[in-house]
Amino acid sequence: MKLTGLTAGIVLCAGAAIANPVSPADIEFTEFGAIETSLSGEPGDAERGAAIMVNRGKGNCVACHAVTALNDAPFHGEVGPTLDGIGGFRSVEELRGIIANAKMMFEGTMMPAFYKTSGFIRPGDGYTGKAAKEEDLTPILTAQEIEDVVAFLMTLQDS
Repeated sequence: MKLTGLTAGIVLCAGAAIANPVSPADIEFTEFGAIETSLSGEPGDAERGAAIMVNRGKGNCVACHAVTALNDAPFHGEVGPTLDGIGGFRSVEELRGIIANAKMMFEGTMMPAFYKTSGFIRPGDGYTGKAAKEEDLTPILTAQEIEDVVAFLMTLQDS
């Protein structure tokens, strides 16, 4: 009976650890910029990911990337590569790393880091004329939102 209680306790503790998102400061990138473990501990939702990709206040991925599956959204960009078929040649881990901080994989990229909170060059505080605050910023996307976008991108397979 003690073994069962101990086992249940370990499972509950492990579940609690997984349910806590990885903070941006604690991300472990591979040598090539991938992130091997889920940031949220929860599976991504492709439908929510698609909504984030076209949301101008969130990911707004279509501002730079063309995505045929999201043709209902206006104004697809041409700055970044098309994302059609990306789920067929990039892994979940690579996509997670690219979205969190693309500069870890592609040093000179213009793509913003969507899950970064510090290390920015800030000339001032918005349009106030005051010096920038030194505190960390809030990431553009949450850990779960990154997992959702990755889930959507994995649906983009070559036909």
